Amino acid sequence: MIIASGRSTVHVGAIADKVLKACKEAGLVAPRVEGLPQCDWVLIDAGDVIVHVFRPEVRQFYNLEKMWGGARPTELRVV
Repeated sequence: MIIASGRSTVHVGAIADKVLKACKEAGLVAPRVEGLPQCDWVLIDAGDVIVHVFRPEVRQFYNLEKMWGGARPTELRVV
C-alpha cells in the first residue's frame, strides 16, 4: 500500500494520472480507480499494489496510517 499527498485537487489528479500511466507502461491491465472526478482522495487498485493519493486535509481526517500500524511511518518527500 502506498499513501501519498498532493497539495491541491489538481495536484492529486496529476499524481493519479502519472500513476495510471506508469501502470499502463508496466503492462498492468486497467487498474480500478475511485475518486478521480473529485480528487480529494483517489484510490488506485493495481492488484498487488493499492495507491491512495490524498489532499492533506483529507489524509489527516482519515489517518489510514493509524489504521494499518501503531506508529506513523517516516514520510518521504519527493521533490
